Amino acid sequence: MNDKVDDKSNSKGISRRTILKMAATTGAAAMISPGIVRAAGEQPVKFGVNNPVTGTYAITGRNELHGMELAIEEINARGGILGRPATLIVEDSTSGDAGVAVQKAHKLIDRDKVDFLIGNVNSGLTEAISQVAFAKGVFMMDPGGHADPITGTECHWNVFQTCPSTTLLVNAIAPDLIKRFGKKFYFLVPDYAFGHGLLDAYNVNLKKYGATNVGADLIPLGTSDYSSYLIKAQSASPDVIVILQNGDDQTNVLKQAVQFGLDKRFHIAGANIELETLEALPPDARIGNWVIEWYWNQPGVPHVKEFVDAIKKKTGRVPTARTWFGHTAIHACALAANKAKSLDAVKMARALDGLVLPPEVSLQPKQAIYRANQHLLIGTLWAGHAQPQGSDGADDLFHIDSIIDSKTIAPTIEEAGCKMTWPT
Repeated sequence: MNDKVDDKSNSKGISRRTILKMAATTGAAAMISPGIVRAAGEQPVKFGVNNPVTGTYAITGRNELHGMELAIEEINARGGILGRPATLIVEDSTSGDAGVAVQKAHKLIDRDKVDFLIGNVNSGLTEAISQVAFAKGVFMMDPGGHADPITGTECHWNVFQTCPSTTLLVNAIAPDLIKRFGKKFYFLVPDYAFGHGLLDAYNVNLKKYGATNVGADLIPLGTSDYSSYLIKAQSASPDVIVILQNGDDQTNVLKQAVQFGLDKRFHIAGANIELETLEALPPDARIGNWVIEWYWNQPGVPHVKEFVDAIKKKTGRVPTARTWFGHTAIHACALAANKAKSLDAVKMARALDGLVLPPEVSLQPKQAIYRANQHLLIGTLWAGHAQPQGSDGADDLFHIDSIIDSKTIAPTIEEAGCKMTWPT
């Protein structure tokens, strides 16, 4: 994975500090203004990005940033937002420290006066900073934190969730796993909001389809040695070992599962798989059944090839779901502002409530809509299996078995527990 961030000036001479340099400087922020700015001299529209660029989720966070940068370039090339240039102000939330993420949210809102708060890869941090955004009345876009409560029991009028919820991820794969591979499931669970939500959703599916949870381990984020957990898993003699880790943790546990030979004795599966993980794994560890939340190889889907080519030009690699999250999140914010003809948070939230994304933003075969009165993006999911390498080159590491319209597997707003109230 090419996770280098360009530190050179762009063609218009706008200086950019690297994210890595920013991460090493306490309290520093990176101001990023790529692209052609039509409204030179105007006060910029500010996107405050509160996302990891260090720790377990560093690579996924940086790929979200690549997508955001491209979106800003595209927005500015088309005249900006309300005739004003758009810019990113980036803070490293770290991968797992809620205190740091909350501190950075206050800084972005109170000192930098951002118009949009963007974050976070870590669901627990998303939940924490969404409380800050709600208290401050600031429009917030969650690109990559999946936990159900974000647009469920803790939903807010000003918070939108671009990535699928944990329940959507599990509903897209669990019934097929039970049908094909057996009724006994063992779970390796990251011990925070994301993992807990996935396990809860799996338990609902197991009960519905007559399967059994034969064991589950709650494992700290950032664990490097999974040997004790894998020994416990094999001792339970499950049909399926379900790996719910993400980021570097997902890479580590899959490598070790293959070293233990568990893939030869049990079926390996999970919820979502990251292309970042598959790229980091040796070919023999690219195994298991998963959901991928966006895939670069979509022949015939409008605008996807152009997006893939633009990201490859920028980074040297194909976009991942994380790149798509970042790109879509920024464009959705711009759509909200331009539709509302305002940067007022309430007016923008009203404008995005129930909005269907245009094809050049959604970049998928099914309709993508921010569900009215909940703000979860309902679109397309892809279920399939990892592969050492497919027919379309070194980046074709996931075989799609089925394309799923999320509205067919989504809980109702009432089932999700969202009781949204709006300012009067």
